[in-house]
Amino acid sequence: MREYLLTLCITAAVTYLLTGPVRKFAIVAGAMPEIRARDVHREPTPRLGGIAMFFGLCAGLLIADHLTNLNRVFESSNEPRALLSGAALIWLIGVLDDKFEIDALIKLGGQMIAAGVMVMQGLTILWLPIPGVGQVSLTQWQGTLLTVALVVITINAVNFVDGLDGLAAGMVCIAAAAFFLYAYRIWYGYGIEEAAPATLFAAILMGMCLGFLPHNMHPARIFMGDSGSMLIGLVLAAAAISITGQVDPDALKLNLGGSTRDATHAMLPVFIPLVMPLTIIAIPFADLVLAIVRRTWNGQSPFAADRGHLHHRLLEIGHSHSRAVLIMYFWSALIAFGAVAYSVHSASGMWVVLTIVALSFVGLVLLLLPRFTPHTPRWAEHLVPPRYRRRSKAVPEATEAQEAPDGDEPERTPVPAGVNGATAIGARSRFTDRRKAGSSR
Repeated sequence: MREYLLTLCITAAVTYLLTGPVRKFAIVAGAMPEIRARDVHREPTPRLGGIAMFFGLCAGLLIADHLTNLNRVFESSNEPRALLSGAALIWLIGVLDDKFEIDALIKLGGQMIAAGVMVMQGLTILWLPIPGVGQVSLTQWQGTLLTVALVVITINAVNFVDGLDGLAAGMVCIAAAAFFLYAYRIWYGYGIEEAAPATLFAAILMGMCLGFLPHNMHPARIFMGDSGSMLIGLVLAAAAISITGQVDPDALKLNLGGSTRDATHAMLPVFIPLVMPLTIIAIPFADLVLAIVRRTWNGQSPFAADRGHLHHRLLEIGHSHSRAVLIMYFWSALIAFGAVAYSVHSASGMWVVLTIVALSFVGLVLLLLPRFTPHTPRWAEHLVPPRYRRRSKAVPEATEAQEAPDGDEPERTPVPAGVNGATAIGARSRFTDRRKAGSSR
């Protein structure tokens, strides 16, 4: 565990320290596209944050290769090299898109090629552990097609959800944390070495997201762009493929006894990670379905631009930018860690389901209370942002604009601009007419 934590910290530190210089480079390189109608930010913001995340990935793999226990992953498996090859290709395509806005079909082709490169180097699904059936072996073509499909879907899901400051990085970090718990339990708890690469990938992915988040939280100073969203989507897919398609359920019989079918039932963590990418796909997939239905119902093309995505709707009903992101964090964590809890405690699955239902009710209450601002105890006020602190009665009077003599206009105190020229103070504009706004998603 210590070596995994060290790898995570090194990855996060490298990503965090490089994001500042990368931001300056993006400004000089002109990777600051104009604000589109569907965008939420108020001023042009540099992209190319994926550059820092890619070097964080390289640093994590490099430090892991020199650690005693993790070095065996590189000696016994070619999966880390396969991941690095696919990540380098998808990262390069993302950098070109952030700068030059390449065609969507070219990006799709690049994603498929990156997945094919990983398949050629051994990172592929060889079999599927299906509860009630056992181990189902796949042919080479079946494994290749399934692997490429999983990689492409996960990459585009992460890219699709990247609509608010800190949203994609936070949700992927949550999914990576759930992956890490699964993989580490299989590797350390059951002594299955084939789960070690997935554990390493999940730790590095968490480090990439945690190192980038301080620069990407609202108001964001830099965006990860396609170079970052496609990169973390590929790493997430690689972790799922490694632990699902490489761990042989027959190996579990040595520890659990019985047949392959019994081992598959007893070890749901081997099967559940195949569903884990859906934890990051679930929200954007629901948004996609709703968008198609909404546009078709209004007599528009399914690919027409509008401003009716989930994060736009959260802002419309009164949620702030930060609260909308936290709400989507909540639902992502509920799905991911709910699956973790159910697989670990499958014998008491009813209690897990009831807990998830109760937390879902809490999430619905949060959705319906956009104007509610919680206040912290006075002893902890210095630990939270100012908007969550209690205001004394003297504060409003002291902050009122002083009236000018002779009935002139009251003198107003200028509001300082925040990071990147944006301000987090004041009412957010409401998007009353979605049809007039453009969107490429």
